[in-house]
Amino acid sequence: MRCWKKGCRILEVFVNAVIEDQQWHTYVVLLKEKFGERTLPIWIGESEAMAIALTLEGVKPKRPLTHDLLKSILDAFQAKVSKIGIVDLKEETYYAKIFVELDSKVFAIDARPSDSIALALRTKSSIWVNDEIINHNGIVLQGDKTVDELKRRLRNTKPESFGEIDFNK
Repeated sequence: MRCWKKGCRILEVFVNAVIEDQQWHTYVVLLKEKFGERTLPIWIGESEAMAIALTLEGVKPKRPLTHDLLKSILDAFQAKVSKIGIVDLKEETYYAKIFVELDSKVFAIDARPSDSIALALRTKSSIWVNDEIINHNGIVLQGDKTVDELKRRLRNTKPESFGEIDFNK
């Protein structure tokens, strides 16, 4: 698999959880390294959190959500989501690409990470993260015994501070 930038590596991740901090009414999707210990937290919107959580829980809505509709459109055109990638972080904003295969061509489509993850779960596509992002913002959640402890720690941490905080305490 190629990297999105010259000289970098990409790492496969999976959705470990979507959590809600009810005090601040924010949502975080946790992407865990498939072959490692680090987790990448990405703050997302409420509707995207719901779309991801429903898929993780195996709940099918009565009517298709936006990500279900997009999957249906791709299926109708016999296109396949080969993978999604969290490819960059600029000014505290993550950037993602959806890699769609159609007629032996691959198209890289710019998208928000939350939408990309929701679509990847529906299409059973792999999720990849640029290793520079994991190296800078990945955390090891060994010290958190409960979801409430993790929520407390995330609530008290600004996204731009992840590279500076020791999450092993």
